[in-house]
Amino acid sequence: MDKPEIKINQPLPERIHKPTNVSLFLYNAAIWNPHRIHYDETYTKSFEGHPKLVIDGPLMGDWMAQCVSNWLSDQGKICEFEYKNTKPAYLGDTLKSGGKVLSCIENKKVFLLELWIKDSENNKVASGSAKINLTIQ
Repeated sequence: MDKPEIKINQPLPERIHKPTNVSLFLYNAAIWNPHRIHYDETYTKSFEGHPKLVIDGPLMGDWMAQCVSNWLSDQGKICEFEYKNTKPAYLGDTLKSGGKVLSCIENKKVFLLELWIKDSENNKVASGSAKINLTIQ
């Protein structure tokens, strides 16, 4: 099988995310995160000053990694991945993960990617990067 054709500035397919109270609760239970801003709206508003429940930073990191792995399918692997949250995201917002190819660093086999999560107003709420290695099966 031939390597997929990857070009600089090529966009990754975007993914839409609409977390719910239940999905936030279950995610936090799965990662053993007891911070109440992700499941207790009264606490979140009264004690932390947020307008709504806060969507987890690690969940947004997972969404960015899934965006890359879905795009790669079985044609490659993620070698390096990092992300940071730049702005709170809140329950009720529709978020979008995506990215683009920044550069090729090794003979059309290793590429650097820019990644992001954007809110419904197209503001970046998280950004990241990944290094991928294309493999032939």
